[in-house]
Order: sequence, then C-alpha cells, then structure tokens
Amino acid sequence: MTTATALPEPETVAARAGHILEDWRADAEMKTVLDGCAKYSSDWDDFYGGPLISTYSVARDARHLLGDALKVMALKSAVYELTGDELLAELPVPVPVDVTCHALCAQFTALSRIQQRTGHLFVHSTVNEHVNDTAWDTGDYTHRAYEAAFGPVDDRYWIPAQEAERRRRVLDGKYASIGITDRGMTSAIGYAATA
Repeated sequence: MTTATALPEPETVAARAGHILEDWRADAEMKTVLDGCAKYSSDWDDFYGGPLISTYSVARDARHLLGDALKVMALKSAVYELTGDELLAELPVPVPVDVTCHALCAQFTALSRIQQRTGHLFVHSTVNEHVNDTAWDTGDYTHRAYEAAFGPVDDRYWIPAQEAERRRRVLDGKYASIGITDRGMTSAIGYAATA
C-alpha cells in the first residue's frame, strides 16, 4: 500500500514510535520473544552484519542488538501508521541492526499475536530495502528519529555506511581466502564424501 509521498517530521515519528514500543514491551509475550531470540543464537548465522562489529560476540551483543531492532521496528511502524506507505516505512538501518530485525521477524507466530493484541504492525520488507537502495548514515532521517525517540545511538552497533562498506571489504578478503565470495553468496568449498 502506498499513499504518502514524504516522511513525517522525525519528532512526529519519534513520539508515535515511543508509544508503539511501550505497547509492544507491555505485551506479556514480548519478553519471551526477545529472550528466545537472544538464547537461540546458534541460528544467527550472519557473515556481513554482526561481524562488522569490532570483536563481535552474539552472546555478548544479542541483547543490545535486539533492543535496537525493536526500537527500529517501532520507528518503521510509526512511519507506516502515519503515512500508510510501506515503502517510506522501510527506513535505512545500520547493517548489524537490520540483520537483527530479520532474526526478530523470524519469530513470526509470536509477533503475529503481539501485533493483533497491540494493534501495531511490525513493518519490515526486505524487498523494499532493495527498492529504496539506501544505506543508513549518521545524521539521516532514521538517526534523527531514533535519537528523538530513544536517545543517542550506540556507535558500536550504528556503523555509518562508508565505514560499514570498508569493513565489508576487509571481510571480503578474509572470506575469499577460504573460498567464500560474492558477499557470502558463492562458495568454492568442496566437501569430501564421508567414508
């Protein structure tokens, strides 16, 4: 659904997002979802999101990343509620936080129940990420709205676009040395048959 042509003021989105986040956190099942995501870390197989964080450890970083992912989802939902425009609502997000949004959205059944009870949709569209083709950067709309709603971003996780790309190139070199190329989309690793 597309109805709007411009984003609302970041402060307007921030106020709405704060309310949405409160509603989601007040739902009895949300704690279970977040705790489950944090503990189910063996499925956080990600080679170009979390590893962009210096000395990354899913065990150490999961809780913070999940908190930021939920806040970002509240911002996206606020934009959607204010505009009715799913494309506008797909805000640019730093890569590690975006990857965590994907992990959070994997809790589909529980999130569906939370959406139904709170009346706030979880708005996330990978297709629209590619349509918008923008990367998060310091001072952009998402950054201003996030800080208006929730306070300063943590620079450990909110890696600007240019630095994220630099780190991805470092990873490209390391992964290529073991046969993983095309940003993890191609593998030249041959597995010997078991005896």
